[in-house]
Amino acid sequence: MSAAVAGPAALVLEDGRIFRGSGYGAEGTTFGEAVFCTAMTGYQETLTDPSYHRQIVIATAPQIGNTGWNDEDNESVGPTGDPDEARIWVAGYAIRNPSRIRSNWRSTRTLEDELVRQGIVGISGLDTRAIVRHLRTLGSMRAGVFSGDALAGEDTMLEQVRTRPGMLGADLAAEVTTTGGYTIEPDGEHRFTVVAVDLGIKTNTPRMFAARGIRVRVVPSTIDFSTLSDLNPDGVFLSNGPGDPATADGVVGLTGEVIDAGIPLFGICFGNQILGRAFGRDTYKLKFGHRGINIPVLEHETGRVAITAQNHGFALEGEAGEQFDTPFGRAEVSHTCANDGVVEGVRLLDGRAFSVQYHPEAAAGPHDAAYLFDRFTQQLERRKLEKGRN
Repeated sequence: MSAAVAGPAALVLEDGRIFRGSGYGAEGTTFGEAVFCTAMTGYQETLTDPSYHRQIVIATAPQIGNTGWNDEDNESVGPTGDPDEARIWVAGYAIRNPSRIRSNWRSTRTLEDELVRQGIVGISGLDTRAIVRHLRTLGSMRAGVFSGDALAGEDTMLEQVRTRPGMLGADLAAEVTTTGGYTIEPDGEHRFTVVAVDLGIKTNTPRMFAARGIRVRVVPSTIDFSTLSDLNPDGVFLSNGPGDPATADGVVGLTGEVIDAGIPLFGICFGNQILGRAFGRDTYKLKFGHRGINIPVLEHETGRVAITAQNHGFALEGEAGEQFDTPFGRAEVSHTCANDGVVEGVRLLDGRAFSVQYHPEAAAGPHDAAYLFDRFTQQLERRKLEKGRN
């Protein structure tokens, strides 16, 4: 990979469809699952979200890069929690119209400069509407971006794409998780301690807890229950993350032990799928997933609709409002997507554990679902009162 180029480039899909454009970012080759994101803003947060690991993201917004790149909006940190080691997690980036200038008071460099610096191969000048229509019709699929000397004959590029692994059966959480763990201290007085199991956590999530007086101990996805218990948590959080939840049996087992121990549990995105699998529910791959910051979700108990930020290609099986038995008692499907009925949340009826499929921390996105952090904090308060009475 080398410096930024404006020469020819190609986005090659596994079904043989090829979209031609210009090189954007680093020059070379990259492979991943082609997906599209409908967010109108927040490209830096999207690119640094670990949930996008091994995916080539097609942006539906027609112009990208107008606010440049800064050092504050990254949604990843280094393996030990160092923000200076934040990285872009997408495998590649495909856009229509790159902004010719950057204009933001916090911007320190251009988006393309950062793509080059981190070796991220991209492509611009594409008819992204045509690509999105194609993926909506046929589903997300394996893809490759080729530029510079990597450009080859169509059959050669297609063969390279088709030899790459797909997302079904991909165990990716272990590739994005923290190595040794780190701690985010609360803002102001310490009220509770939450252990966050890092399956690909975004940096704004610990901030949301810290704003509520909660110390967050971020731990590797491979942590066992004994080690977790030694941290004496008031609650446990299961984060977002990439890959197929059917590969995460270790975290599913840990989740069951947490619930059995009576520790309040809250999960989001990948964590929602993990909790659902601990409940005995199956997961499946969506045709093209939910990725954006404008996705409506209905909470059945209240009738409230929240506009949410989402990034997932797998989902839990279930029906709106369905109640079912689990090894831990009765549970229900608490939320569904207003667009397509996909399960967006599950919970135990006794309130010990709940999860949602979307991102209440936003970053980027609307703040409609931020109240869920307050709901979990109230759950921690109730458990504290119950322990005080016993």
